[in-house]
Amino acid sequence: MNTFTTSMFDSIKDALNKSNTANKTADILRTKPGNSYEVRLLPNVEDPAKTFYHYYSHAWESFSTGQYITALSPTTWGERDPIAEMRFQAQRTGTDQEKAKATAVVRREQWLVNVYVVNDPTDPENNDTVKILRFGRQLHKIIMDAIEGEDADQFGPRIFDLGKEGSSFRIRCDKQGDFPTYVSSKFLMPAAIDGVDDKRSKEVYSTSHELETVFKARTYDELNKMLQEHYYCNNGPVQEVSPPSSDYGRKEAVTTDDDDDEVPMTFDKKEESSSSEDDPLEDDKIKELLAGLDDD
Repeated sequence: MNTFTTSMFDSIKDALNKSNTANKTADILRTKPGNSYEVRLLPNVEDPAKTFYHYYSHAWESFSTGQYITALSPTTWGERDPIAEMRFQAQRTGTDQEKAKATAVVRREQWLVNVYVVNDPTDPENNDTVKILRFGRQLHKIIMDAIEGEDADQFGPRIFDLGKEGSSFRIRCDKQGDFPTYVSSKFLMPAAIDGVDDKRSKEVYSTSHELETVFKARTYDELNKMLQEHYYCNNGPVQEVSPPSSDYGRKEAVTTDDDDDEVPMTFDKKEESSSSEDDPLEDDKIKELLAGLDDD
């Protein structure tokens, strides 16, 4: 390996095992059913712990305007979320009508990671560029198996290596009802990428997107205003959301919808989100990382 080092891989794996406490969605790789996309996952060489961005989001069609509403949940970084609190209260103490209405607000758990596009059959102009892969639980399971699961011995650090010892990720997108399914995706055997030498590898690693800035941040009050206007259809003064019960944080943090959390095929509207701050690397890890950048 060259730019990518084993210490980077260890930092990435450690970050995945911890709870994660301006709009650039045009940089997200778009997949269409019936196609296979080949990419190479990219580490964050400056801060490996930030290689993946793990987040929760809400989406629903406005009850007042019909507009498609999306927002990142502040539970992503451990803070109160008026939309999540509404869902929690409706499920716990709401009437049948309130519970039914709350199901219109879909909560998803997803991740972002930078990828080098080896082959995009639906948009060849993306080839040899860095894009953002947004994925849910299906692809997350495959990636985690390659990092520290049953496939770790075969792949492990190889999935982040752009060199000839690296393994590309073949993302197979198929149709299942109204949603795409990615269960046939897999990592490939190690192989060189045409046109990617040591010089090009360093260029690619240095042009990765800052995942925490992909979506727009919203405050608690802004989310509450959105909730009042587009869920309660209240155009008057913003109503206060009742504080959650003591067990809200624990239960809401692990609750996800039962349906497939991959992006639906009609999910092409503008998304709005937020970011969280991660702890910086310790000094000794930073020194190891910088030393690895000079290895040839």
